[in-house]
Amino acid sequence: MVRKIDHIGVAVESLDAAVPFYRDVLGLESLGVEEVPSQKGRGAMFAVGEARIELLEPTSPDSPIAGFLEKRGQGIHHIAYRVDSASSAVERLIGLGVEMIDKAPRPGAGGSMIAFVHPKSSGKVLTELCEHGHE
Repeated sequence: MVRKIDHIGVAVESLDAAVPFYRDVLGLESLGVEEVPSQKGRGAMFAVGEARIELLEPTSPDSPIAGFLEKRGQGIHHIAYRVDSASSAVERLIGLGVEMIDKAPRPGAGGSMIAFVHPKSSGKVLTELCEHGHE
């Protein structure tokens, strides 16, 4: 089911403040910034070997990232695993009794399809399943 770690999401208050560390200090390759209206946020993606780091900034006070920042402050928000089929992965996990935030995949950044596993079912780690187009 899981092919590899796709990315690690990091909640930040400001992309403008956070990006220079990843780009200039760590020297990571920037893959761009994208608005994700369905999540009421913007994301900046950086390549790290085969995986990526996704910085997440809220664009609305009622966004999931804004809520996370209010409760926990800046830091690791989720880990995303690459899957071949997000819909098959969601079906399989629901069949195993795993509590899902998303009962069906939805559009994510970069044209991906994503679904989140509830932290209650994954050792308190927000877990994302991420399907990209056929590679």
